[in-house]
Amino acid sequence: MDPNFKPYEPWPSNDREVQTLFEAVERALSTRRSLREFSDAPVPRQTIERLIALAASAPSGANKQPWHFVAVQDPDLKRQIRLAAEEEERAFYGGRASDQWLEDLKPFGTDWEKPFLETAPWLIVVFRKNYEVDQGGQKAKNYYVQESVGIACGFLIAAIHAAGLSTLTHTPSPMDFLGKILGRPSNERAFLLMPVGYAANGAQVPDISKKDLGEISDFV
Repeated sequence: MDPNFKPYEPWPSNDREVQTLFEAVERALSTRRSLREFSDAPVPRQTIERLIALAASAPSGANKQPWHFVAVQDPDLKRQIRLAAEEEERAFYGGRASDQWLEDLKPFGTDWEKPFLETAPWLIVVFRKNYEVDQGGQKAKNYYVQESVGIACGFLIAAIHAAGLSTLTHTPSPMDFLGKILGRPSNERAFLLMPVGYAANGAQVPDISKKDLGEISDFV
């Protein structure tokens, strides 16, 4: 056996376990919704650590794992992030976005104000690492960075929902302010800003639907 490999141990290991797990995952993912109304109820740090560890188990190009997660709980930092995000959002809704874009956003009832960035007990900021830098300052290439980090974020979204929590994929543009506020190095770029917490009592979500399977797929 190649010493660089080890036996694959599939799990679940039998048909009954497979069916039970698949039905649970199917139910979980089909009921997931993006949320903008959060409770300020605390979420233990250990839970956030477990969620990030699951996200980091995602596949990546050449296993380079080109991501970094910053979990923000500090109220002052959350305040700074909200103010900076709202500045960009105000510009977006005030003229940066096209009329068509704003029209497409109307069903969601969004505007430049983002109170959830302070209300949610945690913000998880996902950074993509365009390249690595060793202790000597030498650069090393990462591969398929955008794709790899996107997959990790998908893992994270699914894990958050499975933990009974809610999130939102928030992408104020540009997001350079996140690297500055959080002191991240120049080889990292903010990819996604995600408030994480419990849904507020009486929280509502837009009444929207997904496209039918026939619209989005072909079987040949």
